[in-house]
Amino acid sequence: MLFNVSKTAARTVTGSLLIAISTSFGASADELRIGTASQGGAFYPVGQAISTLVNKHAADTTMVPIVTSGSVENPRLVNSKEVDLGITNNNLAVLANKGVGPYKKSGAMELRALGSLHFSVLHMMTLDGASIGSIADLKGKRIAVGPAGGGTIPFLTQVLGLAGLSMDDITPSFLSYGDGFSQLADGNVDAAFALSGYPAGAVMQAQANKKLKFIPMTSDQVETALGKYPNYNRVVVPAATYNTDTDGTLLGVNNMLITDASLDEKTAYEITKAIYGNMDEFRAENALANQIDPARSLTLKIPLHPGAAKFFNE
Repeated sequence: MLFNVSKTAARTVTGSLLIAISTSFGASADELRIGTASQGGAFYPVGQAISTLVNKHAADTTMVPIVTSGSVENPRLVNSKEVDLGITNNNLAVLANKGVGPYKKSGAMELRALGSLHFSVLHMMTLDGASIGSIADLKGKRIAVGPAGGGTIPFLTQVLGLAGLSMDDITPSFLSYGDGFSQLADGNVDAAFALSGYPAGAVMQAQANKKLKFIPMTSDQVETALGKYPNYNRVVVPAATYNTDTDGTLLGVNNMLITDASLDEKTAYEITKAIYGNMDEFRAENALANQIDPARSLTLKIPLHPGAAKFFNE
């Protein structure tokens, strides 16, 4: 933990658990909140590292990480001002600004990007020796699919479609990544999925007790997905990452830091500068920062906030 925690408060926000971490220095008018995801994934520790950089380098601004349901929920929380910043991915940010897909009820939003983050990959894993050897083999199986408001579920729905399956063909368990992979190790589910950076803490913990394997996609399925969903990328996760027998060829998506268009330009500039002007410190705080290319911030699928654009133009 990067903060001296004095108390933890929990409340339900739009159907998802949102936990505010209050630090010992107390809240202030300039204390911002960054929506992350469940503990056990990658967003929460990345949010911790971002908060540390902002607290150290941004003038007159402090930040605390918030546990949320993840990348699907975070745009809604930013839009409703429940959090000031959030972590999501390219695809979801575009859908949120258009008010389509999972955001039909919310309506079109005015989200702006502060910068590019690491890639999240769709971890598709089962126990080594299990009979599941393809996406098609998931039919009728018990699968940990991540939290209900997380980014894994829409991604999983699209991947199942590559094999002619839908969510109706599986028995989903809506669990945090940590709980889902723990249930996999205990044999209570047949497979576990997590849209996360790698290495993911939940997977690392599970593979410490049980040998895991990736559920492979065929070359045709990968090419079909990349053609159909242009925001996706092919990402190869080396076998050494989780001590698997083979590399994992997975689908990934670029993550980004978002805020509402109403955030004032000075604050947005200070936050962006604190993060992307101190990448060596970011990488020292969190290994996933080694996968961040700040230049990708200029090619994100939603507009940069003017304060962020000012920093990158400098």
